[in-house]
Amino acid sequence: MCGIAGWVSFERDLSTQRAVAETMTKTMALRGPDDEGLWLDRRAALGHRRLSIIDLEGGRQPMTADEDGRTLACLVYTGEVYNFRELRLELQGLGHAFRTRSDTEVVLRAYLQWGEAMLERLNGMYAFALWDAREQRLLLVRDRMGVKPLYYYPMPDGVLFGSEPKAILAHPEAERRVTAGGLREMLDLVKTPEAAAFAGMHEVRPGQVVTIDRGGLRKRRYWQLEAREHTDDLPTTIRTVRELLDDIVERQIIADVPLCTLLSGGLDSSVVTALAARSMRRQGKGTVRSFSVDFVKHGAAFEADYLRGSPDAPFVRDLAAHAGTEHREILLESRELADPRLRAAVLGAQDLPPAYWGDMLPSLYKLFEAIRAQSTVALSGESADEVFGGYRWFHDAAAVDGDAFPWLAGSSGAFFDGQSLIAPGLLRELDMPGFRRDSYAQALAEVPRLASDSTRERRMREISHMHLTRFVQALLDRKDRMSMAVGLEVRVPFCDHRLVEYVFNAPWSMKNFDGREKSLLRAAGKDVLPESIVRRVKSPYPATQDPAYEQALRQGLARVLDDSRSPALPLLDKAAAWKLLDRPFGKTSTSPERAGLEMALGLDEWLRHHQVSLDL
Repeated sequence: MCGIAGWVSFERDLSTQRAVAETMTKTMALRGPDDEGLWLDRRAALGHRRLSIIDLEGGRQPMTADEDGRTLACLVYTGEVYNFRELRLELQGLGHAFRTRSDTEVVLRAYLQWGEAMLERLNGMYAFALWDAREQRLLLVRDRMGVKPLYYYPMPDGVLFGSEPKAILAHPEAERRVTAGGLREMLDLVKTPEAAAFAGMHEVRPGQVVTIDRGGLRKRRYWQLEAREHTDDLPTTIRTVRELLDDIVERQIIADVPLCTLLSGGLDSSVVTALAARSMRRQGKGTVRSFSVDFVKHGAAFEADYLRGSPDAPFVRDLAAHAGTEHREILLESRELADPRLRAAVLGAQDLPPAYWGDMLPSLYKLFEAIRAQSTVALSGESADEVFGGYRWFHDAAAVDGDAFPWLAGSSGAFFDGQSLIAPGLLRELDMPGFRRDSYAQALAEVPRLASDSTRERRMREISHMHLTRFVQALLDRKDRMSMAVGLEVRVPFCDHRLVEYVFNAPWSMKNFDGREKSLLRAAGKDVLPESIVRRVKSPYPATQDPAYEQALRQGLARVLDDSRSPALPLLDKAAAWKLLDRPFGKTSTSPERAGLEMALGLDEWLRHHQVSLDL
């Protein structure tokens, strides 16, 4: 995994712009702590920061393909192509000679052989920029599910690009400006495809290639979910899901550096961990390491709430013993999660206020930091809920039958509501209800459908599609920013496009065949799991219930309200904020007060330290 940055101009000589290109590239240092590279010619400047995973010596970037003393193409690439070995053999059969063992060179040579058609052959998580020196053309490409991020900023004479907004904002001509549209995106969990919070900036959509040449900028989807008839019966469907998972995990444990799994004791991470343990033993790679996270005193003081019915620790231990992993539990102090230095690191990684994720972001950061001391690559169970229908609101009639994003409806909506302390006048001006309605209508219009779908199947297809194109994007971004901020690569087996396509088209009656969440996944993986995990009800990533964390947040909000120079003050409902500080502490981690506190503090820290101007 790595970080990329660059600049293309069709009117300026970029070979003289090394200092600017270096500045942009250095912002990606945390994503790529192992190496740095820069390639310049008159029209293109490509920068790369490397986290070495495969072919530690030979995979340096930017990587060029040369012929007769001239450069044909130059590539800066982040991510992993899991079928690179098969593609390499095919390309060798077609006459290509390789200098390295890296998947990067396979992507470069695949482009020379097949052009853009090579994108349909890639299996993996990746984002890359490829400069075709022959055609004077830049390609910006993102993987099908959007596991790896990529942003761009059109200029009058070309484009800027980077793995994160900070790479683009390091260019002297890129504005740190946020308009009303950008603020709406920050305040609501809708994740509009291609939208970025900063004015003039865009995100390459998952499964999209953006082409920039002298003729301008063009966008094309090389992949998107399609509705297809599912003809397999239930036993065949379960067997196919298992066969896909076996193949996916076997591909994704390939690495030339220490590898581990993230284990929560839930169904998703337990299946990944158990299959990884079996595959590694079969390949003679030894015992898989697994890591879990919990809070000091959490087990004794745990209280069930709408999202979490049980603590993770007992289930983690069951799976670790059952699968024979080398397990370590990372214990966090709740008050530490509110430490200003940690919050600053999280904000620096996000480029935006932490908003609705609350203490999950600092706890993920600390978890990944601890894991990185022992491993460079981790496998995660992320995205199984979106693929298999695991969230509670998939099974909540009010959310399913409503006319809104299901995760923003009912009790779950309070968990993601960061607007409770925003000034009412500003919310009216932004028209947040209208924004949410428009976003929902846009998402609904994109859903592929089959004429044969029943009313129920049609609705569940809609909900699944919205999760796979909106909600999962927010989760993948959260995971990517926190892991890459400490130089850890996290792979996501459930985002393999073959599995996503297959399960998306399986009818809901199969996904829910036993009346439970994620029925297909449970049936496909139950033979490698202890009975306790087969029976366990879905429980999301843990959040601290220690009042010390909320107390630290309240102290921070009081400081903001007491400082007339606080940049967030004009955006806040000061009366509601003071009233909140007088209330009793929330008993659970999902209290609406918690989300409002996080947003208010995040906005203030962001505006104070990131030189952002609001154009509302």
